[in-house]
Amino acid sequence: MRIEEIMTRNVETVNVLEPAERAWHRMRDRRIHHLVVVDRGKVLGIVSDRDMGGERGSALRRGQTVADRMTPFAVTATPKTTIRQAANLLRGYAIGCLPVVEPGGRLVGIVTVSDLLGLIGRGAERPVAKTKRWTLKHRGPRSRTQCRLRGD
Repeated sequence: MRIEEIMTRNVETVNVLEPAERAWHRMRDRRIHHLVVVDRGKVLGIVSDRDMGGERGSALRRGQTVADRMTPFAVTATPKTTIRQAANLLRGYAIGCLPVVEPGGRLVGIVTVSDLLGLIGRGAERPVAKTKRWTLKHRGPRSRTQCRLRGD
């Protein structure tokens, strides 16, 4: 399975010059945890709710732009990246999302840890091959000491 099958196509983006407080309110209002930072169509980085200081980070965001708070390096994937590869990237870099870009660099989607957990929760995993069932044959009673009931 490829991430193009599960990615969110309507990606929330933000410009590097946008005030951090405004970007934070957009994340909170839309109940998302990541914004992809773009400039002239090019992915520059990611800004997360943690980068913004969370609910109590108002003082941290005051007077700052997205450029001041963002993670400048964005690990990206292509639409043909497999689910396994995406999971390994997320785990290996300890990140919460992957912007999905076409080989030319155009942003086409985003995949988050929540998307992968939802996939697992729905049971979209590799089918288990049918195997021969093994059955135990009755072996008869064990020794008398092993078969004693309480009170014997």
